Amino acid sequence: MVNSKTIENFTGRPDKERLLAAFKRETIDRVPNFEILIEDKHVEKFLGRYAGNTLAYGGDPAKGADAEQGRPMYPDDYLDLCEIIGQDVIMFDGGLWTPFKRYDEKGDLVPAFNKSVKNRKDFDSLFLDSENNIKNTVNYIKEYKRAIEKRKSKIGTSVIYGCLIQTLYEFVVGMNDFMMMVYENRDLIEDMLEISCKHYVDMTKAIVAEGVDFIFPADDVAFKTGLFIPPEIFKELWTSRMKKIFEPAVNAGVPIMFHSDGKIDDIIEDLIDMGLDCLNPMDPYGVDYREYKKRYGDRLCLSGNMDIEFPLSKGTPEDVDADVKAHMEVLKPGHGYVATVSHSIVNYIPHKNVIAYFNAIHKYGRY
Repeated sequence: MVNSKTIENFTGRPDKERLLAAFKRETIDRVPNFEILIEDKHVEKFLGRYAGNTLAYGGDPAKGADAEQGRPMYPDDYLDLCEIIGQDVIMFDGGLWTPFKRYDEKGDLVPAFNKSVKNRKDFDSLFLDSENNIKNTVNYIKEYKRAIEKRKSKIGTSVIYGCLIQTLYEFVVGMNDFMMMVYENRDLIEDMLEISCKHYVDMTKAIVAEGVDFIFPADDVAFKTGLFIPPEIFKELWTSRMKKIFEPAVNAGVPIMFHSDGKIDDIIEDLIDMGLDCLNPMDPYGVDYREYKKRYGDRLCLSGNMDIEFPLSKGTPEDVDADVKAHMEVLKPGHGYVATVSHSIVNYIPHKNVIAYFNAIHKYGRY
């Protein structure tokens, strides 16, 4: 019988060294579990109190105009959650979206996420709030690290950031106009990407200097069938810039985890060459995790693929348990696997399935 009422005892308390060793495919006691985002209702049920979601204390960091960098989850709440579910690292949104701003009708600076940029004049009217974004991120890293030190915890810290292209197509320009600009106004696209790249390079330098345990750039660049943009053009626009964002971490020996939804086969070799350690989330709608294990398992740590629709949202706890077991049988050998869902632990997943998910990871993930 699958226990779907409480998190069962598990091997090994949360420890960043477990996750970092998995990145390097080194011997560990159990498969690490690591979630980018656990939404607020699940957090509240685990903690017995409201604490926000694991990327932000309030609001939804994925919602563009509402996603201006705000207060992340308070570190003691996050550390308590990690102790309950066995997660090795706490992480917050340090700036998923390039902090472009514009003046509204009242003369106030607001996030420029209303898809209003259609030409160079529109873009030239924007303001990049890079310095404040980076300063706030560094201050929150300091806060997290102080809390960890005070508790003498072994839990680590990371920051998710770096939506180089996604900021533009999803919020600043709009998908259709962005795709047209790639062909009809390439210089403008290049300039927008270059400004974003410079900001994220500076962010990487700052958070590496502040002592994060790994960096986590994220940029959704693909459909379930392949890249949004033909590979040759996409690589010209994106690969060298993302490499620059990686470089301060590579040079400092800080591990790198990267996230993109969709089928990204065309850039995985590039990511490996750039210094990637862990690939997330192996989108189940475009990726066969068995194939990825065969192709990349000796060169990359793999993370994700457990589908939030089925079994997590629409299945039973028994379905969840079976799916975790199947993933473990393929991905666990060789130690280069981090158990993660395909997107985030959203509120519409039944909580009993979330409990079954973590219990199954701890049960089947023991080495």
